[in-house]
Amino acid sequence: MLRGKRILLIIGGGIAAFKSLDLIRRLRERGADVTPVLTKAGTEFVTPLSVAALSGSKVYTDLFDLTDEAEMGHIQLSRSADLIVVAPATADLMAKMAQGFANDLASTLLLATDTPVLVAPAMNVRMWQHAATQRNIATLKDDGVVFVGPNDGDMACGEFGPGRMSEPLGIVAAVEAKLADGPLKGKRVLITSGPTHEPIDPVRYIANRSSGAQGTSLGNALAALGADVVFVTGPADVAPPSGVEVIAVQTAQQMLEAVQAALPSDVAIFAAAVADWRVEGASDRKLKKSKDGLPTLSFAENPDILAHVAQLKKGRPSLVVGFAAETNDVEANATAKRKRKGCDWIVANDVSPETGIMGGSENAVSIISDAGVEEWPRMSKDNVARKLAQRIAEAIA
Repeated sequence: MLRGKRILLIIGGGIAAFKSLDLIRRLRERGADVTPVLTKAGTEFVTPLSVAALSGSKVYTDLFDLTDEAEMGHIQLSRSADLIVVAPATADLMAKMAQGFANDLASTLLLATDTPVLVAPAMNVRMWQHAATQRNIATLKDDGVVFVGPNDGDMACGEFGPGRMSEPLGIVAAVEAKLADGPLKGKRVLITSGPTHEPIDPVRYIANRSSGAQGTSLGNALAALGADVVFVTGPADVAPPSGVEVIAVQTAQQMLEAVQAALPSDVAIFAAAVADWRVEGASDRKLKKSKDGLPTLSFAENPDILAHVAQLKKGRPSLVVGFAAETNDVEANATAKRKRKGCDWIVANDVSPETGIMGGSENAVSIISDAGVEEWPRMSKDNVARKLAQRIAEAIA
């Protein structure tokens, strides 16, 4: 919940500004005080009257409003909030932030503040992918700005791709994660999630049915308890958690490298379904049918990321949690895996097709540790994540 938290909401000029109205409502439902700042371009999409009615607060628009300068001033306004949220954050506004421009109220507030900043980008897919925008994103991230989204989807301009502003509830989740003051505050948690794709050729790959849903739920639950979450994900079906650092990879080798770069951490959770093997010498051209028969594929073993981290001599996380997706002899296989890998806990589940767990919304897990085996009833993956996050918080307190 956000009761008593003060949010300075900067609404940029884009069609996604209409979502800011619902965002205000959602934030206030959770007890937040919202002070809105509307850019000149933003007024082309939403009116100050509608923003004021939903926020219950005066809408600030003009840098040179002498009354406000006398009563509050843009410096105080920029520092009186617990969090500044920019939604939508247009390419123009992000460029101003990255380069330190201050030629209107919004950009001046962002330059004058020492308050944490969270941005929800929204723009045309080509603008998002442009090299200049990507340079600005890298600069802002280096400056400590937190990003939520953008999502893939249809654009108002008719194009499809990354650039859609995150939905209001996703932004709220990111706000809650950023302002979380729970038992894991100050703790760094590394999570791997999703499948890996191991290329056969430029068109085909080896993968599995993991959706990444349990990993995303864990990321959200741990962030809600105040953890600083680094989320390393393969090409999952489910969007990554909001308000965390997301590192996207494709292969097991890339995931290992991302994990190594993300260490040290207090906790490491390996929820990814990493492919055990890769094709040795994957073709750089599409394999064709041939009169000579089927192509022969040679396999090589992928790196064991869980074992690598669990068996570190120096810099090992204080708690290493692995996952074991099994189709038979679940408890025996998971117990043997825990011993073999050297991790502290194994979260084991039965992913036989008839369970509907892999790719589904529910899970039924057993926690295997030095204390033995603890079976949990079947529940939603969100509830599994919340229960596991609380258990982790208790373990490292």
